[in-house]
Amino acid sequence: MLLSDRLFRTALPAAALAALMALSACQVRPLYGGAEGMALNAKMHQFAFNTPTTPVAQYVLNDLIFITAGGLGESADPKYDVNVSAFAITSEVLVDDSSDTASAGRTIVTADYSLRRRSDSKLLASGRRKAIALVDFPSQEFARLRAIRDAEQRASKEVAEIINADLAIALNKEPPEVLPPAPGPQ
Repeated sequence: MLLSDRLFRTALPAAALAALMALSACQVRPLYGGAEGMALNAKMHQFAFNTPTTPVAQYVLNDLIFITAGGLGESADPKYDVNVSAFAITSEVLVDDSSDTASAGRTIVTADYSLRRRSDSKLLASGRRKAIALVDFPSQEFARLRAIRDAEQRASKEVAEIINADLAIALNKEPPEVLPPAPGPQ
C-alpha cells in the first residue's frame, strides 16, 4: 500500500505538469473573431466560381456562393478562383425480398474543390468532401425521383458547408493584405 501511495503522490504532480505544458502550446482563437476575422470575412467575399457541369454541382455551388458571400452573390472583383465539381450516387439500403423493391436508400454527394489565388495561380487548398443523406422511397415513381433530388440537395448543402470551412481555414493561413483597425473603446 505504501508503494502505491508514494507512486500516486509523485505521478499525479508529474502528470499535471505534463498536461499544463501540453496545453500551453495550444492556441485557440475564433476563426471569424477580432480584426483577423474581419479580414477573413472580406477575403471570403472575393471568390469567383466555375460553371457547374451537373445538377448536383449546381446545388453545391449555389449553397457555397450563398454561404461565402453572406447572400450577396459572387464578387465583382474576385481575387480567388474556386473550382467545384460534384456528383451523386443513390443506392438502395432496405430491399424487401418478397417484392424486390427498396423502401429506403442513401444518397452520397461527392465534391472535389480547389482554391487558387488569381494573382499568381498558387493552389491554396484542394480536396474531396462527401456527405450522405438518407432517403425513403415511396411507391410512386415521380415521388421517388423527387425524394432522391431532395436527398441530393440536402447532402449538397452539407458538402457546401464543409467546403466553406475548408476555404476559410485556407484563407486564414494566408497573410492579410491590410488588417482593418482594431476596434477601440468608444
